[in-house]
Amino acid sequence: MALPADNKPERISEAEHAVMEVLWERSPLTAAEVCEAVCEARDWSMPTVKTLLSRLVAKNAVATAPDGRRFLYTPVLAKADYIGTESRRLVDRLFAGRAAPLFAHLAEREALSEKDIDEMEALLKELRK
Repeated sequence: MALPADNKPERISEAEHAVMEVLWERSPLTAAEVCEAVCEARDWSMPTVKTLLSRLVAKNAVATAPDGRRFLYTPVLAKADYIGTESRRLVDRLFAGRAAPLFAHLAEREALSEKDIDEMEALLKELRK
């Protein structure tokens, strides 16, 4: 994916993210198939989906391939890469670039389950090896 000068992919809106989730789950898809997956739940129309797909293509997050009289859409931006970039942006913006205050905040708000804590402890043990 082409990156801007600051080496961060262009931001993906919440609506564009909903389309990306569908494409990450299964692709390639036509605009009609994307609409089948999201239009009813979000009260969107086909033109809305086509606009969002066009924006994602312009952002180099999605590629198109002709398929007869329609186009197939496939994600270029990997979900793991997107999550990594967005996580970094969150930590940078809200926690001065440090992850520890994020976890402290979640712990203080009781937003972490025992399973979450166990998984984080296992990850920390693995990182220290």
